[in-house]
Amino acid sequence: MDQNEPEWIFPFEYMKIGESFFIPTINTAVMLYAIECGARRAGVKIKAYITTKENHLGVRAWRVS
Repeated sequence: MDQNEPEWIFPFEYMKIGESFFIPTINTAVMLYAIECGARRAGVKIKAYITTKENHLGVRAWRVS
């Protein structure tokens, strides 16, 4: 990741199926990759999409299993 980006800690293990989180970022491709890799390491399945929230670009991830 970019050195200007903070180190993200994803809450996959604590999420119930159907819960989601949003991370604002302009580096959406990098964030999608980081979320997908983190979910794989945690052994959970997620769906992640590039979207906006309150006019901020970012990535939303939902736990699906």
